[in-house]
Amino acid sequence: MTSSAPSKPRILAVANQKGGVGKTTTAINLGTALAAIGESVLLIDCDPQGNASTGLGIAKSKRVRTVYDVLIGRAPLSEIIQPTAIPRLSIAPATPDLAGAETELFDAQRRAFRLRDALAMLHARGPEFSYVLIDCPPSLNQLTINALVAADGVLVPLQCEFFALEGLSQLQQTIELVRSSLNPSLAIQGVVLTMSDKRNRLSEQVEADVRGHMGDRVYKTVIPRNVRLSEAPSHGLPAIVYDIKAPGSQAYIQLASELIQRERALKAA
Repeated sequence: MTSSAPSKPRILAVANQKGGVGKTTTAINLGTALAAIGESVLLIDCDPQGNASTGLGIAKSKRVRTVYDVLIGRAPLSEIIQPTAIPRLSIAPATPDLAGAETELFDAQRRAFRLRDALAMLHARGPEFSYVLIDCPPSLNQLTINALVAADGVLVPLQCEFFALEGLSQLQQTIELVRSSLNPSLAIQGVVLTMSDKRNRLSEQVEADVRGHMGDRVYKTVIPRNVRLSEAPSHGLPAIVYDIKAPGSQAYIQLASELIQRERALKAA
């Protein structure tokens, strides 16, 4: 399948203020699946833990220049991007140094727009990517704000657990705050239910509640709780590469297809 790359990349922040909901797993495997069906994808690791970088096999010794250098103005985005083992999937890596950007940007001009400006400069060189996915940290800080200001939409991984809707409500308040002051076009692109266990009645109840609350913004594809998804990062591989037949891998392939369909419908509207 050939890529239908738009002239400007579609930028999606993978975000949820709650930790442990599958943000990085979603960013890695969705990016891999999109690349596999012909899209050119850039994954920006905006989390100081650097798990997206590790999960795509980027050794810490290879992260000489990172997102931190971009945000503090030390390097353009084009200089830190690295290829991965996945064709058409590139990464802007992160290290724990990124945590220091919060302090260093405190009094900086356009501190909330650093990532947006960097992406605009990258695009000005030529349309390299059709999709940019930003893996956000599990908190509302300057890194998350930069991601939301840069993004066209927010992809929300939501764990099928008791407090899922509470976390979603907090994120919606954050998105509205960013919309009102920094990025008027920001919207929830979709909600992805993760870590679902069909043997557990709670998972089914949470899914019903979220769909009742968010309607068709919730993706039909549900990501199951799957040990292969947990094992893959320790091998520096996306689960789709580690074990393509695993239920979690197949779910992310379906999610990528559904996302493409949703984006085409949005563009045609």
